[in-house]
Amino acid sequence: MGNLGEHIQKADWKKEKHVPAIECPESVKANDIFQVKVTLGKEVAHPNTTEHHIRWITLYYHDEGGKFAHEVAHIEFNAHGESAEGPNQGPVYAHHEATATLKIAKPGVLHA
Repeated sequence: MGNLGEHIQKADWKKEKHVPAIECPESVKANDIFQVKVTLGKEVAHPNTTEHHIRWITLYYHDEGGKFAHEVAHIEFNAHGESAEGPNQGPVYAHHEATATLKIAKPGVLHA
């Protein structure tokens, strides 16, 4: 049996279009409400077609000294130009960007 972490892709979001970029305040006070924006393709645009698209982003919070990460939000993007007329003929595309509003009780790190 292997370690799941060994199979999770890591890269620089400025060079790789499949790595989420997280935008949020550098620090916040305990229990203050703040916003976190998560997107893909911030520096390198990711295609958004019926054939090649981002279907979801999940945001996690790992508190300092905590054993486990906590799932904060799971956002799905379900429209990618699908249509009965054919691929990329549909009237709507969901862009792979989301904002979550949260508060945390102690220091930690966000992952997506």
